[in-house]
Amino acid sequence: MNRKKSFVLAFGSAAILSLAFAAPAEAGRIGNRQERQQQRIAGGVSSGSLTARETARLERRETGLNRSIHRMRSDGELTRNERARIEKRQDRISRGIYHQKHDGQSR
Repeated sequence: MNRKKSFVLAFGSAAILSLAFAAPAEAGRIGNRQERQQQRIAGGVSSGSLTARETARLERRETGLNRSIHRMRSDGELTRNERARIEKRQDRISRGIYHQKHDGQSR
């Protein structure tokens, strides 16, 4: 279990660090949400409501989103359209976290 927690915390830290170089206004909203979602995943791991497979799947989705954000930012600040797409993906990930935590499976 300790290994799982460090796995989740490592990905969460990487996500937050990737936002350190973003514009302050963008990093605030997107970064805060990513941080809250990482905390929700970590809470699911520590409570046992997320299995190792569910955790890995959610982390892969978060990692994919982080890569997309990084690519979008490579040409400058995010456009309104790009921010909307990011928020839509964050919405889907958030729903996934909720469903996985409440699906009755436990470790």
